[in-house]
Amino acid sequence: MPLHVPPAPAPALRTVLTALGSPTAVREARTPSLRLAQGPVTPELPLPVHVLDRITPAGASATRLAGWRFLIRSGDRAVAGADTMLTPDGWAFSRFFEGPYITATERALRQAETMQQSYQARLLSVPELYMLTLWLHGDCAADGATGHPAATDLLVPLAPAPPGIASHRPYLVTELLPVLTLRVTPAPPAPLLGSPA
Repeated sequence: MPLHVPPAPAPALRTVLTALGSPTAVREARTPSLRLAQGPVTPELPLPVHVLDRITPAGASATRLAGWRFLIRSGDRAVAGADTMLTPDGWAFSRFFEGPYITATERALRQAETMQQSYQARLLSVPELYMLTLWLHGDCAADGATGHPAATDLLVPLAPAPPGIASHRPYLVTELLPVLTLRVTPAPPAPLLGSPA
């Protein structure tokens, strides 16, 4: 079934194109693959990046849109990524980067394209566990910048995943969130006023 990639905001794409056209931005990016790319490089596969801010014991979560991520392609492969973020003045280029999540994202997207059901592709970051997942949202017509994981959505942990969580294995949200709940250490309660710290 086709995998749906939501359209990125035009200003977010423009900031990436402007950064790619800037020799200074590319040179200072510290991404050797991008600096050494032969021929044209193009931003593709824009994915909204949502952050999982909170996991409750019931597994319910709060997410927020953190930005849009583009894979930067040179020839037949992605050589880097580009992140954008929303600022009070609108969309802004954040950074170029490379590393294992580039190839892991490509692999997970190819895997998702072979599934029987259609999904909308998003990324879901779990900062407390240093974890990034491909979030396959069941409502392909939804606004990619809003919403939270539905019980029937799939999460595909990208490599490297935390120990004990299989990379590139699709998990139902209702299956993976309870596991993540056990992994996240709750913050200690704040001391009461007048009590010893």
